[in-house]
Amino acid sequence: MCRSIKTLRPPYAEQVTDDDIRAAALQYVRKVSGFRAPAGHNAEAFSHAVDAVAAATAALLDHLEVRTPQRQ
Repeated sequence: MCRSIKTLRPPYAEQVTDDDIRAAALQYVRKVSGFRAPAGHNAEAFSHAVDAVAAATAALLDHLEVRTPQRQ
């Protein structure tokens, strides 16, 4: 997968912002689509995909149960 996507769950990430989630979603959609920036006729589909991946990522992180102790 894309090397610039960081792990966003504890204990690897202390605080995850909406910007962190959106950046990961954007990188994922770029990788899957093969476009760094889509042409105008694909911009809406690209944007919707980023929104959907960001929402799914946020939901995943909200529902994960991490059982290892967090780093201090």
